[in-house]
Amino acid sequence: APPSCRLPRSFPPSLDLASGLAADFALGSAGTDMHVTMVKKRLENGEPCNKCVQAEELLKRRGLWDRIDRVSWADEADPHSEGAELGARLGVELAPFFVVKDGDNGTERVYTSVVRFIQDLSAPKVPSAEPPPDASELARLAEAFRHSEPAEILGWGLERFGSSCAIAFSGAEDVVLIDMAHKSGLPFSIFSLDTGRLHPETYRFLEEVRSHYGVTIEVFHPDAVPLQNLVRKKGLFSFYTDGHQECCGIRKVEPTQRALQQCRAWVTGQRKDQSPTRSELEVIALDALHEGADGPLVKLNPLANWSLSKVWDYIRQHEVPHNDLHSRGYISIGCEPCTRAVRPGEHERAGRWWWEEATQRECGIHIGSPSKTGGPAKP
Repeated sequence: APPSCRLPRSFPPSLDLASGLAADFALGSAGTDMHVTMVKKRLENGEPCNKCVQAEELLKRRGLWDRIDRVSWADEADPHSEGAELGARLGVELAPFFVVKDGDNGTERVYTSVVRFIQDLSAPKVPSAEPPPDASELARLAEAFRHSEPAEILGWGLERFGSSCAIAFSGAEDVVLIDMAHKSGLPFSIFSLDTGRLHPETYRFLEEVRSHYGVTIEVFHPDAVPLQNLVRKKGLFSFYTDGHQECCGIRKVEPTQRALQQCRAWVTGQRKDQSPTRSELEVIALDALHEGADGPLVKLNPLANWSLSKVWDYIRQHEVPHNDLHSRGYISIGCEPCTRAVRPGEHERAGRWWWEEATQRECGIHIGSPSKTGGPAKP
């Protein structure tokens, strides 16, 4: 840590605060009378330390600054200043840190990680425990939300299922949904797939989103045994000659099934105009392909009625992070060997599995494995 972040005195740690945990209650389960103190360091020139400034800016960007009840200063020149003494009592050596006190029982929790603090502060206390909707209720909901705004559709899912409603994250549409979910203040979870064949820009994009929103992204990987068997028998590029369904089944479909096993609902960024296979997409539906914690999953497609231009209008207006590949002609981005930039006048998904028929350009997560087709033309 930068020296400017260190509190006026060095105190021997008395608590294990590496992960921000210092007490026996979760922030989301604290009582209604919750008091939050942020401890910041004030340098000898009267300015706050850089990390304290960054933490405050992050809280304001997340709309959480008004949840801080008071700021306590640890003055660089005064080891007996209020913030310095609070750090001494709690065994904290670096600023900023947060002390959350539950007024109902007096329990305290200390956060030395602003990211963890934001995650816990954003989560409501008790997720909904309603039973999963049956087919008739889902049909009524699909009709009721048919022309609703995406944030409203997403909000219903998060209110109903809490963090057991997972956003599947890979592309631009998905980050729009993460942005909406984050601003809702409702609990949610995120998962993504590392197929082992992604672009370097995509890995950096995943990290940028994690850092920007202060969220946890659960990353799922292919099962090593079937993947090794495929590569041993057919090499690394068999999808060019006998179709992509076998590779996608191992690298994408099966990991998605694992990701969804503990979920009650999930959210995708699919749009009707992305592909002929998605033209009948419902905003809320029963997922017939995957099993979750309660059996069949509820699947939300809040952006079903949006266009690509509307997605990018939102991204620009709200300064949502996006993959650097978009600036190089890539629109729909998947694995590196199976994605190319789109040429002028081509459909947005023309760069995905470009050697196959347009009706076959699905990995199998949403409609099952497509049939085999011929080999690729050069991109």
